[in-house]
Amino acid sequence: MSAPATRVLHDFLLLPGGAERLVDVLAGALGAPLVCAFANEAHAWEAARAGRLQVLGPPLAGRLARYLGSARRFARIPAGRLDADAVIYSGVIAPMAVHRQPRGRRIHYCHSPPRFAYDLRDFYAARSAPAGRLGLALFNAWLRPRYERAVRAMDTVVANSENVRGRLRRYLGIESVVVHPPIDTERFRWIGQEDFYLSTARLEDFKRVEVIIDAFRRMPRQRLVVASGGSQEAALRTRARGCGNISFTSWLDAAALADLIGRCRAVVYLPQDEDFGMSPVEAMAAGKPVIGVAEGGLLETVIHGETGLLLPAPASEATLAAAVEALDAAAALALR
Repeated sequence: MSAPATRVLHDFLLLPGGAERLVDVLAGALGAPLVCAFANEAHAWEAARAGRLQVLGPPLAGRLARYLGSARRFARIPAGRLDADAVIYSGVIAPMAVHRQPRGRRIHYCHSPPRFAYDLRDFYAARSAPAGRLGLALFNAWLRPRYERAVRAMDTVVANSENVRGRLRRYLGIESVVVHPPIDTERFRWIGQEDFYLSTARLEDFKRVEVIIDAFRRMPRQRLVVASGGSQEAALRTRARGCGNISFTSWLDAAALADLIGRCRAVVYLPQDEDFGMSPVEAMAAGKPVIGVAEGGLLETVIHGETGLLLPAPASEATLAAAVEALDAAAALALR
């Protein structure tokens, strides 16, 4: 059999975040195998249904083990798995396999240089115990030179936004071209307007969902639905305990999430300097305004006063509460 024209590599498929959805869609559109260190079978990956998903080993538990174990698997990947006219490398670990590619073009689709090693290094260090800070520093010292060598070995580097293009230039001195993530806007539609606001961000520290929860704790008459999962889910549920106006769904399938977006009043999305942000585009595709923050990728997608409200960075529970009260049913409908 002849080798596929294209292959797509990604670190691992753990949760259905933006990067994971992107590579799943990309591999499907190209009819390409999707190769990753491991995959969480609890989620319905399109590549798995189509028989194109190739995993290098069983799942790995623990954040450090996932990265180091995935790096070991990609470092030993057989060259035959990379025998193609073009290989697209996604993530921060998979690109390290570039040196084993025997032929063809080498393309890196960059969602962002690893934020824990570059722009959010101090953010993560401040939230870690002393042992954790030391471990993070040692891991970053190991990761950064390997990641940078891999990116510099690429023929083409693609950034998912102007924001990420700027990070690549600032931290690695590398120029890139911008190709925004693929979003099936036809899948999102206006269903109606119910009396709840929706948070769709992954439940991780830098997504600042705790700010959203704290704001709605101050507004018991306003309903919030948190429609996602992540490592902070248990802590955020505890934070919202006793608030009858705040509910959680955990991870939803694509149809259920699209249904919630189509029925909500507005989507609230406040991540720290977001890379691009697929969720706001999905919300606007359904005619729903976005309450966001004026930084990162949202500056490329949300028009303040026309398709949503952009709060001064960093967003606070007070400014968010004021925006929610201002964006009542009539105001949200006017921005449809």
